Amino acid sequence: MKPHDQRDFIGYGRTPPAARWPNDARLALVLVLNVEEGAEPSIPDGDAATETALTDAIPGEVPTGTRDFVAESLFEYGSRIGFWRITDLMTERGIPLTVNVCAQALERNPAIAAALGQSDFDLCCHGDRFVRHFLLGKEEERQIVAQAVAGIERATGRRPLGWQSRYSRSLNTRALLVEHGGFLYDSDSYADDWPYWVRVDDRPHLIVPHSFTNNDNRLATAKLGTATEDFYDHLASTLRVLYAEGARHPRMMTVSLHSRISGQPARFEVIARFLDLAAQHKGLWLAGRSDIARHWIETHPPEQGS
Repeated sequence: MKPHDQRDFIGYGRTPPAARWPNDARLALVLVLNVEEGAEPSIPDGDAATETALTDAIPGEVPTGTRDFVAESLFEYGSRIGFWRITDLMTERGIPLTVNVCAQALERNPAIAAALGQSDFDLCCHGDRFVRHFLLGKEEERQIVAQAVAGIERATGRRPLGWQSRYSRSLNTRALLVEHGGFLYDSDSYADDWPYWVRVDDRPHLIVPHSFTNNDNRLATAKLGTATEDFYDHLASTLRVLYAEGARHPRMMTVSLHSRISGQPARFEVIARFLDLAAQHKGLWLAGRSDIARHWIETHPPEQGS
C-alpha cells in the first residue's frame, strides 16, 4: 500500500485481484450524475466571471466581468430539466445512481434536495461549490469539506459517503477527508479499472476511480465529435472490451454524466440506448460507488490491497 501522494505506475499489473462481485458478475457498472448547477462560479455570487465549463456557450464571446446569460441559462437547464430527465430514467429502470452533488446546488433547488433525500440514490460529495480545490489553501479547504458535508446532510437528511473534487484534488484534500471522517472512499483518481487502497499518514484509505474518458464532458469539450452517436459508440466499445476481459478478471466501468449535458434531449437518448445495450449482457452488476466501496472493504480489506 503506497502513500496517497506517491505516484504509482505499477498498480495490480498482471495479477489483479479477484473482484468477486456479487453473483460472480463479470463487470460492475457505475453510473454517476454530476449535479453542479447553482454551485458554479457566477458574477451574482461575487465571482469575477460567469462559469462556462461543460456548456454549449461560446468561450470568450462575452468579456470577463460581464454576465454571460447564455452560460447561466444552460446551467439552469440542467437543474430545471436535465436532472429530472436523467433521474426519472434511472428510477423507471431501477438503476442505482451515484449523484456527485455540490451542497450549494441543493440549497438553490430544494425540490432536487427533497428528491435525493427520498431516493435510494448514492450520494457523493462534490464540494460545497463547483470550484477548483487544487487552488485552495489547507485551512480554507478544511472548512469547505466540513461545510459541504453538513450542507448535503442538512438538505437531504443523508450523509454523503464519498468525495470527488472538481477536476483534481489538492495535495491536502485526501488527508483532510480522512481527518474529517465518515467517508468510505474518494474518487479523485482515474488510474485503474478496480478500486485500490492507499495510505494516508498511517491509515488505509480506499480509492474508487472515476472516469474522465467515459464521460459526457467529452461532448461538451469536443474531445469527441459533437454527434451523440460518437458518445454511444465510445461507451459501447468500452463495455464490450471490459465485459470480454471480465471473463478472466471482472472489472469496473464508470460512466459520468452531467445534467446540463446528457440532460439535453438528443444526448439523453444515447444514455437510454446505452442502458438498453448493457441490459443485453448477463453478469453485469449495476452498483452505486458506495456499494462498490463496501464490497471492496469486505472482500479486499487494506492488508490485502496494493
